[in-house]
Amino acid sequence: MAGEPQADCLFCKIVAGEVPATVVRETETVVAFRDINPQAPTHILVIPKAHYRDAATLAAAAPQLAADVLREAGVVAGEEKVDGAGYRVVFNTGAGAGQTVFHAHAHLLGGRGLEWPPG
Repeated sequence: MAGEPQADCLFCKIVAGEVPATVVRETETVVAFRDINPQAPTHILVIPKAHYRDAATLAAAAPQLAADVLREAGVVAGEEKVDGAGYRVVFNTGAGAGQTVFHAHAHLLGGRGLEWPPG
């Protein structure tokens, strides 16, 4: 069921404390942690604590929670000091877009030039 923890979900296990992560920020609704395969000097994943398969599902079912993810990405960008030079927030939605963990999450990227269009 949407919103409920999934036993086979890596990010649900991180939220539950069953899998370690380098957490940089946590609120009542969101956890932000460093990506284990960073694509930029600053690469942090910002996830809702509740399980939603992807960004589209999250936005449709829980728009306030989607807003929490975006707001906290901005807060983390400030804490990481990438807000002045600029940063990117990316949601990969679906396998064809590169989503490999099917728990909605935002990639916060910064600390280097980010080309457009992205790869």
